[in-house]
Amino acid sequence: MKMRKAFMGVRLKRLREERGLTQAALAKALELSASYVNQLEKNQRPLTVPILLKINAVFGVDVQMFSENDQARLVSQLRDALSEMGTTEDIALAELRELSANMPALARAFLALHGRYRGAQERADLLAARFGDDTLVSPVMPFEEVRDYFYARRNHIDAIDRAAEGIFNEIGGAIGDLNGALARRFENRHGIRVIVDREANARTLRRYSPEARTITVAGHLRPSQQGFQLATQLAFIEHGETLDELTSDVTFANPDARDLARIGLANYFAGALILPYGPYLDAAETLKYDIEQLSRRFGVGFETACHRLSTLQRAETPGVPFFFARVDRAGNMSKRQSATDFHFSRVGGTCPLWNVYDAFANPGRVLVQLAEMPDGRTYLCIARTVTHGQGGYGTPNKTFAVAIGCDVRHAERLVYSRGLDLKSPEARTPIGIGCKICEREACPQRAFPAIGRPLEIDETTHRFAPYSGT
Repeated sequence: MKMRKAFMGVRLKRLREERGLTQAALAKALELSASYVNQLEKNQRPLTVPILLKINAVFGVDVQMFSENDQARLVSQLRDALSEMGTTEDIALAELRELSANMPALARAFLALHGRYRGAQERADLLAARFGDDTLVSPVMPFEEVRDYFYARRNHIDAIDRAAEGIFNEIGGAIGDLNGALARRFENRHGIRVIVDREANARTLRRYSPEARTITVAGHLRPSQQGFQLATQLAFIEHGETLDELTSDVTFANPDARDLARIGLANYFAGALILPYGPYLDAAETLKYDIEQLSRRFGVGFETACHRLSTLQRAETPGVPFFFARVDRAGNMSKRQSATDFHFSRVGGTCPLWNVYDAFANPGRVLVQLAEMPDGRTYLCIARTVTHGQGGYGTPNKTFAVAIGCDVRHAERLVYSRGLDLKSPEARTPIGIGCKICEREACPQRAFPAIGRPLEIDETTHRFAPYSGT
């Protein structure tokens, strides 16, 4: 075992007290002086390898109890627990190391209590989701509150949408090429100069300097991405009061959520400006919602095209109501919006039978699925991977799978329904909201039993589907 200077006097004292020994008796057993043992327990001297081996020989104690590996594990677990609790107290890493090194039993007791708290919170959230009342589920993170803000409005913010479309008509830019028109509007109306940073590895996509009166966008972005960044900044400059009005009457549990909501609304404005409602909806209907063709016609990425489709719900001229989601390989859902009745679980994960997860095994390929929910509703789901990066060999990329879908009653309006038997039950894949609140019985992919359902435990029988009886 590799050891550095290990000051673990509390652990040594605990061992001595568990064995009912005095310092003098321990010193005699280890063939050390009593003063030396006293210094060890007070962390005035380190536990050396020879002493640890002696402890092992005399008391039969695994020297791993004095290992720094265990300390590092405890420190990591403590940091995770404290971050989940959202404590406002600033606890230094040095304090956690001190606790883990000198009072490991207390650290483990704290972690056990946190585990019970987390389990109770999860059960409460699951029950709330089971009864369909998401208001009972306390948002943990500010970005989750913002997602709920858009979800509650079915992902359509009419005031922002109309403001963006009005500016599109004012500036007279061409579809897919608004950058020049936006730059002129900044220059003529606000005295702000647009700069394109040609540095290949620029990490900042957009930077606005009120003092210098400049907006800098990264040169490695595609023209549509640069336009999106410019349009986002325009929302803050020209429609800041509107952003404030739309968030002022909302009660956010976390003060950061309001600022994030303003950014989310500015991003919504940008999408509505580069993909204006009327032209985009007309093109979508003409192309039967072919996302790849829409991407090419408007010069945007697949994800942006999908996201905009999920917002086209103007009262007098609605498009197909879609849900939209984005996940990573680990199943983390970083975007989820819906203009449909499709419900995203906030607890317990999502369903591995959903085709959005198959997309990672088929990069760049559009996958189509008829997905039937436990309530009997069926959705036409389209999924594909998308990759974002700075370009260049060795530069990091971000890969996600995006999914967009609509109720099967709208499926014939989509090109993706071609060749599908929309009425056949056999053509549908049964999926769920998430294992812990999914009511499906005998699902072979079930990872957890459904909360509140009894288990059928039989030592004499093993079934293909786990947690049978849930």
